Amino acid sequence: MAEVSNKQPMTGCGVAKVIDSGHQNFRKGDLVWGMTGWKDYIGWILIALILNFVGLPGLTAYAGFYEFSVVLLFLPSTIFLPKFDLLKDKYGFDEAFNYKEEHDLDKALKRCLPDGIDIYFENVGGKMLDVVLLNMRLHGRIPMCGMISQYNLEEREGAHNLIRLITKQVRMEGFLVSDYFPMYPKYRDMVLPFMREGKITCVEDIAEGLENAPAALVGVFSGRNVGKQVVLVAHE
Repeated sequence: MAEVSNKQPMTGCGVAKVIDSGHQNFRKGDLVWGMTGWKDYIGWILIALILNFVGLPGLTAYAGFYEFSVVLLFLPSTIFLPKFDLLKDKYGFDEAFNYKEEHDLDKALKRCLPDGIDIYFENVGGKMLDVVLLNMRLHGRIPMCGMISQYNLEEREGAHNLIRLITKQVRMEGFLVSDYFPMYPKYRDMVLPFMREGKITCVEDIAEGLENAPAALVGVFSGRNVGKQVVLVAHE
């Protein structure tokens, strides 16, 4: 994704309602989604910035796990206490921990995953990644889609345990979800039946008004949101 200048609107995935169309594939009233940017209008009225697991976050997880890896074991780390109850009681995870409050990340990982890690879906980076490398199992995999702990640092943290990629024969590879957009129909056909059957659940944290989008984004970096952060720009 290209960098955004000071005079450009922020980029982002959005859901929108067509208010007028001269295209044969789109009719007035249709709902569409794509990379819209933070705008009230883009030929459409922007309804929300993103749709949880049916949209971009879900496709990212699908690409990382099903196209890159075979899912064996997954441990979420969170930075906000109420999320523990959601992860374990609502989403069905066996264990979770707060990586910002643990004094010893290595002990935390060994407590939750005593047999080591098969797959680490990387979106934290920094010290978390470094200690994960110490706990990877033989032939483990690390799909990398983000490093949220590093984005706002003046001096980013390096990884010191990369030698484990060799000794444990671990595959680590970055990816951009945009490369997997052509696979969206395949992903949608897989996930929608799970949604209808109640096998996938979601929680949304909704901020109303485009003027509140910056504060909502900042809250994501501090872990303030509980559930998928959504900005509701316009009611129908």
